[in-house]
Amino acid sequence: MVLNVLKDGEDGRRFLTGRHGEVSVSAPPVRADTPTFLVTKEHRRFEEFANTVRKNRHIGVCYGPPGVGKTLSARTYAGASEWEQWQRFDDADLGPIPPRVLEARTAMWTPTVTVSPRQIDQILPSICQSISWAVEYDREGNINPFAHRDSRMSGLTELLIIDEADRLKPPALEQVRDYYDKHTMGVILIGMPGIEKRLARYPQLYSRIGFAHEYRRLSPEELAFVLKHRWADLGLTIEPGDFTDAEAIAAISRITNGNFRLVQRLFSQISRIREINQITTVTKEVVEAAREALLIGT
Repeated sequence: MVLNVLKDGEDGRRFLTGRHGEVSVSAPPVRADTPTFLVTKEHRRFEEFANTVRKNRHIGVCYGPPGVGKTLSARTYAGASEWEQWQRFDDADLGPIPPRVLEARTAMWTPTVTVSPRQIDQILPSICQSISWAVEYDREGNINPFAHRDSRMSGLTELLIIDEADRLKPPALEQVRDYYDKHTMGVILIGMPGIEKRLARYPQLYSRIGFAHEYRRLSPEELAFVLKHRWADLGLTIEPGDFTDAEAIAAISRITNGNFRLVQRLFSQISRIREINQITTVTKEVVEAAREALLIGT
């Protein structure tokens, strides 16, 4: 019988113990420069997709070009940042489980490049059981995992999201399928365009895929929404009738082509250039100078 119990390590990270030894269930610290997440139409589409996969307990595939916001949407849906912060609390003051974690009941995992089927067999039960444990902890307080079957068997975890699923080789994908077959939860595989065609080579896995979702670039309307908030982050407002603002927005639109991550990177450089040159506005020239400081693929 596989049984995992939460305990704390000497470095403050939380671990699950079981037949495979100890597995860290906490992620690296959240980057200090992580921008505030903005709810776009694409994120709403992802939410609807994730809710459907979770409800029907199917396997879903989400694909899209790099930088469009797939990972940010998935982390926001799962409440991953709040969960990672909660796991860093001391036992003496755990505090309440983050509401989003309880609502989503979603475990999220990003495989390493060299992950093996044996590691997957160890990691997936651990991260899913930790979510189930959190739900029962919220209900019961300091629970005894020996007496709570739902926590032990991941029965309260409803969705597993695997980011960077392109890294999974055929044996690893087969191990994911095996885990899915043994549990009643949905699974979402997130990857680059083409992953949905690659999975077609594996009939047993492909036959279990119930949904495919393309995560698209920001539309012009969504880009305008994002830029309005990024202008506000700089202490500025967009004036629709101002030619300077319109010219800067056009330059940003041309450079980023609706790529969410590139918008964030570009604005980091814009802030730096404004500060260095003590410029109070965002002009086309500032945008072009910021673009020159970035490495942007074609």
